[in-house]
Amino acid sequence: MMQDYFNLQGKTALVTGAGRGIGLAITKALAQYGSHVIMCGRNATTLEQAAKEVPGSVQLEPLDVSDENGVMALAERVQASVGRLDVLVNNAGINPHYASMQKTTSDQWHEIIKTNLDGVFYCCKHFGQLMLDGHGGSIINISSVGGQVGLKRQVPYCASKGGIELLTRTLALDWAEQNVRVNAIGYGFIETDLIAAMVDHPHIAPRLQARTPLGRFGKVSEVAAAAVFLASPGASYVTGHTLMVDGGWTAS
Repeated sequence: MMQDYFNLQGKTALVTGAGRGIGLAITKALAQYGSHVIMCGRNATTLEQAAKEVPGSVQLEPLDVSDENGVMALAERVQASVGRLDVLVNNAGINPHYASMQKTTSDQWHEIIKTNLDGVFYCCKHFGQLMLDGHGGSIINISSVGGQVGLKRQVPYCASKGGIELLTRTLALDWAEQNVRVNAIGYGFIETDLIAAMVDHPHIAPRLQARTPLGRFGKVSEVAAAAVFLASPGASYVTGHTLMVDGGWTAS
Protein backbone atom coordinates (compact mmCIF):
# COMPACT_ATOMS: atom_id res chain seq x y z
CA MET A 1 0.00 0.00 0.00
CA MET A 2 1.25 3.49 -0.81
CA GLN A 3 0.72 4.67 2.78
CA ASP A 4 3.21 2.05 3.95
CA TYR A 5 6.02 3.40 1.79
CA PHE A 6 7.06 5.93 4.43
CA ASN A 7 6.17 3.90 7.51
CA LEU A 8 9.11 3.76 9.95
CA GLN A 9 7.25 2.10 12.82
CA GLY A 10 9.52 -0.17 14.83
CA LYS A 11 12.69 1.26 13.31
CA THR A 12 15.62 2.64 15.29
CA ALA A 13 17.40 5.68 13.85
CA LEU A 14 20.51 7.51 14.99
CA VAL A 15 21.03 11.16 14.04
CA THR A 16 24.26 13.04 14.68
CA GLY A 17 24.19 16.80 15.17
CA ALA A 18 20.59 16.36 16.30
CA GLY A 19 20.41 19.25 18.74
CA ARG A 20 19.45 22.02 16.35
CA GLY A 21 18.76 23.09 12.79
CA ILE A 22 18.63 20.44 10.10
CA GLY A 23 19.55 17.62 12.50
CA LEU A 24 16.67 18.46 14.83
CA ALA A 25 14.24 18.75 11.92
CA ILE A 26 15.28 15.32 10.65
CA THR A 27 14.92 13.89 14.16
CA LYS A 28 11.38 15.26 14.46
CA ALA A 29 10.39 13.90 11.07
CA LEU A 30 11.78 10.41 11.68
CA ALA A 31 10.00 10.31 15.06
CA GLN A 32 6.72 11.47 13.51
CA TYR A 33 6.88 8.59 11.07
CA GLY A 34 7.41 6.08 13.87
CA SER A 35 11.13 5.71 14.49
CA HIS A 36 12.76 5.54 17.89
CA VAL A 37 15.50 8.15 17.45
CA ILE A 38 18.88 8.21 19.18
CA MET A 39 19.77 11.90 19.28
CA CYS A 40 23.51 12.62 19.27
CA GLY A 41 25.36 15.89 19.72
CA ARG A 42 28.34 17.38 21.50
CA ASN A 43 26.31 19.43 23.99
CA ALA A 44 24.16 17.46 26.43
CA THR A 45 22.15 20.51 27.50
CA THR A 46 21.32 21.38 23.90
CA LEU A 47 20.15 17.81 23.31
CA GLU A 48 17.92 17.89 26.38
CA GLN A 49 16.25 21.10 25.24
CA ALA A 50 15.85 19.82 21.69
CA ALA A 51 14.31 16.55 22.83
CA LYS A 52 11.36 18.46 24.28
CA GLU A 53 10.36 19.38 20.71
CA VAL A 54 10.37 15.81 19.39
CA PRO A 55 6.95 14.13 19.18
CA GLY A 56 8.05 10.58 19.79
CA SER A 57 10.48 8.15 21.37
CA VAL A 58 14.02 9.47 21.76
CA GLN A 59 17.24 8.55 23.50
CA LEU A 60 19.92 11.16 24.18
CA GLU A 61 23.59 10.37 23.64
CA PRO A 62 26.28 13.08 23.85
CA LEU A 63 28.81 12.39 21.09
CA ASP A 64 31.70 14.06 19.30
CA VAL A 65 31.85 12.30 15.93
CA SER A 66 35.51 13.26 15.48
CA ASP A 67 36.39 10.97 18.41
CA GLU A 68 36.50 7.44 17.03
CA ASN A 69 36.70 5.85 20.47
CA GLY A 70 33.53 7.68 21.47
CA VAL A 71 31.73 6.53 18.32
CA MET A 72 32.85 2.95 18.90
CA ALA A 73 31.70 3.02 22.53
CA LEU A 74 28.26 4.35 21.58
CA ALA A 75 27.89 1.68 18.89
CA GLU A 76 28.55 -0.94 21.54
CA ARG A 77 25.96 0.62 23.87
CA VAL A 78 23.36 0.71 21.10
CA GLN A 79 24.07 -2.92 20.33
CA ALA A 80 23.63 -3.85 23.98
CA SER A 81 20.55 -1.74 24.70
CA VAL A 82 18.60 -1.74 21.43
CA GLY A 83 20.20 -4.59 19.54
CA ARG A 84 19.82 -3.04 16.09
CA LEU A 85 20.11 0.10 14.02
CA ASP A 86 17.97 0.67 10.94
CA VAL A 87 18.75 4.26 9.97
CA LEU A 88 21.91 6.34 10.39
CA VAL A 89 21.89 10.05 9.53
CA ASN A 90 25.37 11.55 9.49
CA ASN A 91 24.40 15.19 9.91
CA ALA A 92 27.06 16.56 12.27
CA GLY A 93 29.30 19.07 10.54
CA ILE A 94 31.04 22.41 10.90
CA ASN A 95 32.09 25.27 8.67
CA PRO A 96 33.69 27.83 10.99
CA HIS A 97 36.21 29.22 8.53
CA TYR A 98 35.75 31.47 5.50
CA ALA A 99 39.05 32.46 3.94
CA SER A 100 41.22 32.05 0.88
CA MET A 101 43.56 29.09 0.65
CA GLN A 102 46.61 31.21 1.50
CA LYS A 103 44.94 32.38 4.71
CA THR A 104 43.81 28.88 5.74
CA THR A 105 46.03 27.24 8.33
CA SER A 106 46.69 23.52 8.64
CA ASP A 107 44.85 23.50 11.96
CA GLN A 108 41.77 25.03 10.34
CA TRP A 109 41.91 22.49 7.52
CA HIS A 110 42.18 19.55 9.93
CA GLU A 111 39.44 20.88 12.21
CA ILE A 112 36.88 20.78 9.41
CA ILE A 113 38.06 17.52 7.83
CA LYS A 114 38.15 15.78 11.21
CA THR A 115 34.48 16.46 11.92
CA ASN A 116 32.93 16.58 8.45
CA LEU A 117 34.73 13.68 6.77
CA ASP A 118 36.53 11.62 9.41
CA GLY A 119 33.39 11.75 11.56
CA VAL A 120 31.26 10.32 8.74
CA PHE A 121 33.84 7.58 8.19
CA TYR A 122 33.85 6.64 11.89
CA CYS A 123 30.06 6.59 12.11
CA CYS A 124 29.60 4.56 8.93
CA LYS A 125 32.23 2.08 10.06
CA HIS A 126 31.01 1.45 13.59
CA PHE A 127 27.25 2.11 13.39
CA GLY A 128 27.13 0.52 9.96
CA GLN A 129 28.40 -2.70 11.49
CA LEU A 130 25.11 -2.95 13.40
CA MET A 131 23.32 -2.97 10.04
CA LEU A 132 25.68 -5.53 8.55
CA ASP A 133 25.13 -7.76 11.57
CA GLY A 134 21.36 -7.31 11.35
CA HIS A 135 18.94 -7.05 8.44
CA GLY A 136 20.43 -4.17 6.51
CA GLY A 137 19.51 -0.52 6.83
CA SER A 138 19.74 2.97 5.40
CA ILE A 139 22.68 5.36 5.83
CA ILE A 140 22.08 9.00 4.93
CA ASN A 141 25.13 11.25 4.74
CA ILE A 142 24.49 14.98 4.77
CA SER A 143 26.44 16.72 2.03
CA SER A 144 25.96 20.15 0.46
CA VAL A 145 26.03 22.01 -2.81
CA GLY A 146 29.69 22.43 -1.81
CA GLY A 147 30.16 18.72 -2.41
CA GLN A 148 29.37 19.12 -6.11
CA VAL A 149 30.37 22.67 -7.02
CA GLY A 150 33.00 25.01 -5.63
CA LEU A 151 32.16 27.76 -3.15
CA LYS A 152 34.54 30.68 -2.85
CA ARG A 153 36.75 30.84 0.25
CA GLN A 154 35.55 27.46 1.50
CA VAL A 155 38.26 25.04 0.39
CA PRO A 156 38.28 22.78 3.49
CA TYR A 157 34.48 22.63 3.65
CA CYS A 158 34.04 21.80 -0.04
CA ALA A 159 36.83 19.21 0.14
CA SER A 160 35.12 17.53 3.09
CA LYS A 161 31.75 17.44 1.37
CA GLY A 162 33.27 16.21 -1.88
CA GLY A 163 34.83 13.39 0.12
CA ILE A 164 31.41 12.52 1.53
CA GLU A 165 30.02 12.25 -2.01
CA LEU A 166 32.57 9.60 -3.07
CA LEU A 167 32.47 7.83 0.30
CA THR A 168 28.70 7.50 -0.18
CA ARG A 169 28.90 6.05 -3.67
CA THR A 170 31.73 3.65 -2.90
CA LEU A 171 30.19 2.38 0.33
CA ALA A 172 26.90 1.86 -1.50
CA LEU A 173 28.72 -0.54 -3.81
CA ASP A 174 30.52 -2.31 -0.97
CA TRP A 175 27.43 -2.92 1.16
CA ALA A 176 24.68 -3.46 -1.41
CA GLU A 177 24.84 -7.24 -1.03
CA GLN A 178 24.20 -6.86 2.71
CA ASN A 179 21.08 -4.75 1.98
CA VAL A 180 22.61 -1.59 3.43
CA ARG A 181 21.64 1.38 1.30
CA VAL A 182 23.95 4.41 1.40
CA ASN A 183 22.77 7.75 0.07
CA ALA A 184 23.38 11.45 0.65
CA ILE A 185 21.41 14.66 0.80
CA GLY A 186 23.06 17.71 -0.70
CA TYR A 187 21.40 20.80 0.68
CA GLY A 188 21.62 24.36 -0.54
CA PHE A 189 21.07 27.53 1.46
CA ILE A 190 18.63 26.44 4.16
CA GLU A 191 17.20 28.83 6.74
CA THR A 192 18.96 27.90 9.98
CA ASP A 193 20.69 29.88 12.71
CA LEU A 194 24.02 29.12 11.00
CA ILE A 195 23.16 31.31 7.99
CA ALA A 196 20.87 33.76 9.76
CA ALA A 197 23.25 36.62 9.01
CA MET A 198 23.05 35.83 5.29
CA VAL A 199 19.26 35.46 5.30
CA ASP A 200 18.86 38.87 6.90
CA HIS A 201 21.62 40.64 4.96
CA PRO A 202 20.29 43.34 2.60
CA HIS A 203 22.84 42.58 -0.11
CA ILE A 204 23.88 38.94 0.32
CA ALA A 205 20.35 37.51 0.61
CA PRO A 206 19.08 38.89 -2.72
CA ARG A 207 22.20 37.64 -4.52
CA LEU A 208 21.81 34.12 -3.13
CA GLN A 209 18.12 34.05 -3.98
CA ALA A 210 18.81 35.29 -7.50
CA ARG A 211 21.43 32.53 -7.94
CA THR A 212 18.87 29.89 -6.84
CA PRO A 213 16.43 28.94 -9.63
CA LEU A 214 13.50 28.61 -7.20
CA GLY A 215 14.32 32.09 -5.95
CA ARG A 216 14.23 31.50 -2.20
CA PHE A 217 15.99 29.91 0.75
CA GLY A 218 15.07 26.36 1.70
CA LYS A 219 13.31 25.17 4.85
CA VAL A 220 14.70 22.61 7.28
CA SER A 221 11.46 20.67 6.83
CA GLU A 222 12.31 20.21 3.15
CA VAL A 223 15.61 18.53 4.03
CA ALA A 224 13.85 16.45 6.68
CA ALA A 225 11.30 15.23 4.14
CA ALA A 226 14.12 14.01 1.89
CA ALA A 227 15.64 12.14 4.84
CA VAL A 228 12.34 10.40 5.60
CA PHE A 229 12.14 9.27 1.98
CA LEU A 230 15.68 7.88 1.91
CA ALA A 231 15.15 6.14 5.26
CA SER A 232 11.87 4.58 4.22
CA PRO A 233 10.75 1.53 2.23
CA GLY A 234 9.78 4.02 -0.48
CA ALA A 235 13.49 4.32 -1.32
CA SER A 236 14.22 0.60 -1.18
CA TYR A 237 15.72 0.64 -4.70
CA VAL A 238 17.77 3.80 -4.16
CA THR A 239 21.44 3.59 -3.22
CA GLY A 240 24.62 5.47 -4.11
CA HIS A 241 22.60 8.59 -4.86
CA THR A 242 22.82 12.20 -3.70
CA LEU A 243 19.40 13.81 -3.48
CA MET A 244 19.90 17.55 -4.00
CA VAL A 245 17.62 19.78 -1.92
CA ASP A 246 19.03 23.02 -3.23
CA GLY A 247 16.31 24.87 -5.13
CA GLY A 248 18.07 24.03 -8.39
CA TRP A 249 21.44 25.55 -7.41
CA THR A 250 23.50 22.71 -8.93
CA ALA A 251 21.27 22.46 -12.01
CA SER A 252 22.14 25.93 -13.24
